[in-house]
Amino acid sequence: MSNQYFRFKQFTVHQDKCAMKVCTDACIQGAFTAGYLARQSPVPQQILDIGTGTGLLSLLLAQQIPAFITGVELDSDAAGQAAENFSASPWAERLQVTQSDIRYLPATSHYDHIISNPPFYEGSLKSNNNLRNQAMHATTLGYTELLEAIGSHLQPEGTFSVLLPHAAFPAFREQAEAIGFYPEELLEVRQSVRHAGPFRTVGIFKQAVLKPEIRELTIYDEGNAYTPAFVELLQPYYLYL
Repeated sequence: MSNQYFRFKQFTVHQDKCAMKVCTDACIQGAFTAGYLARQSPVPQQILDIGTGTGLLSLLLAQQIPAFITGVELDSDAAGQAAENFSASPWAERLQVTQSDIRYLPATSHYDHIISNPPFYEGSLKSNNNLRNQAMHATTLGYTELLEAIGSHLQPEGTFSVLLPHAAFPAFREQAEAIGFYPEELLEVRQSVRHAGPFRTVGIFKQAVLKPEIRELTIYDEGNAYTPAFVELLQPYYLYL
């Protein structure tokens, strides 16, 4: 059984009502994106988290970025849990969740930054857990629909961050570039020094033709301990780093 909660240094994520639990690669995305946003001038004031789930990404960003963050979540149980996690955090006054399908949510606000850990798999074998399929597979939100939603809700000068399997990322990038979004920074994530190549990619995109800065991060070293680069990235968050 998965842990019912995950405690960070400044907040706790309860996750018993959510199909997708806290995972290392999502923490990497949140920490990497927070670092990127903290370097921007001005720092984003309005952020949208598409498919917020437990609220993890919003909370990771809220710790570092003094922005107002809206999480959108399709599943009602997950949306309720995200709201509880937001309310219990030190940043409750600038975190909110909307239970809705992003495909049909009116674009009444336009955001400086959008972050999403979208459904990973298109056309892959599914499990018999419908909620997990909804979270992991593009059963309701494919890459095309995600990019359309981003285009509708993002400021013209805004940026967005996605986390995808490394193998799937080129197809997503091709679709993004076809509608004018180009990667500014890429983080290639490798599980350990024993693995030949990356298994996840974090991409930060904007509406400008760019040559992306490509960084690499390896989680575990030869002794199966966290690498110094991983420790540096997650130390502000992880309780025992």
